[in-house]
Amino acid sequence: MSESKVDRTVSGELWRDFCHTLEEIGETILRPETSPAPLDRAEGFRYLTRVLRMALEMQVEASEPLTPRFQLGCRPDIKLGCDNPDSYYLTSTLDSQHEYRVRGRLGTIPYFSIGAYFGGVGQPRSGCSGSIERDQLKLEADGSVDIVLSAREYPGNWVPLDAEAGQHMLIVRQTYLHKDRETVADLSIERLGEGAAPPLDAEAFHDRLLGAAHYVKNNVDLFADWARDFQRYPNEARELDVSGAQGDPNLLYLQGYWNLAPNEALVIDFPTPDCDYWNFQLNNYWLESLDYRDHRIELNNGSARLEADGKVRLVIAHRDPGHPNWIETAHHPHGTMGLRFVKAKDKKAAVQSVVQRVLDVDEVPAFSG
Repeated sequence: MSESKVDRTVSGELWRDFCHTLEEIGETILRPETSPAPLDRAEGFRYLTRVLRMALEMQVEASEPLTPRFQLGCRPDIKLGCDNPDSYYLTSTLDSQHEYRVRGRLGTIPYFSIGAYFGGVGQPRSGCSGSIERDQLKLEADGSVDIVLSAREYPGNWVPLDAEAGQHMLIVRQTYLHKDRETVADLSIERLGEGAAPPLDAEAFHDRLLGAAHYVKNNVDLFADWARDFQRYPNEARELDVSGAQGDPNLLYLQGYWNLAPNEALVIDFPTPDCDYWNFQLNNYWLESLDYRDHRIELNNGSARLEADGKVRLVIAHRDPGHPNWIETAHHPHGTMGLRFVKAKDKKAAVQSVVQRVLDVDEVPAFSG
């Protein structure tokens, strides 16, 4: 007879399995297609510690659907999957057997969405059960907001949960245009109905701890596969379907791999897009945004300056070419990159309008705006 989950927790076999899985995950950083350069390897193993921290917060510390709590997602020291430097992410674990309410006040940040996701990376069935955006929300008379999340339909602000899926991940996305003068929402979450907070259950803890390890493995493997595949088209961002990675259904993504010699610049041109928001960012090999606290590694429709003809020109280079839309490589010779559009009116036209080319840095056209 196999050892029960409780017995495995008590005996320590659970902990040994957890540690063994983490050891196996380290082999992803050593794949033959990855760079052996000290910077890439050090960032790779640091990346594992960051994703593990995120996984433990979500899967263990805040994983009880009877007592939901908001956790801060990607941030300057925890990054995953082309994380957006302009975005402020909150997450919480829900279960479709229960009903929940999110209350609070919206900030001044322009893009706000709240969505529920089930399944996830590596799961046979996954998707977004429902979402709601800022312009769809009905505010209370005092300006506050009240949102219900449930499998059963509710009037007013309602986000559906998939009745068959069980556990869901709630993701609140808020995207800045100007971080220096915009504020995020002040929100709380609660489960509806009666019932006291349960004690820590050894069987549930067993699944949550292993779930954290598998969260790290599934995500690290997925994004390592992306980085591998991106290298087939260097210095070219291509449209990418991110629905299997809990991507925002309102976003159009172009992602790719960049590799520039010291004297080269990647120049990206596109007409001002008809969308609610866009941004371009540089990442390291592991799809972590480069350090935006100390370097300008991204621009959006609030910070980029337009050329005289109204078009956007972005210049990625190791040194300043004298263009106001210069994006720093932050000491990296190569990495990944992402261009995203929120609610693009014509997705096909947006993709086709993007022109990408590599020039000598001294040949970058002068700014005309």
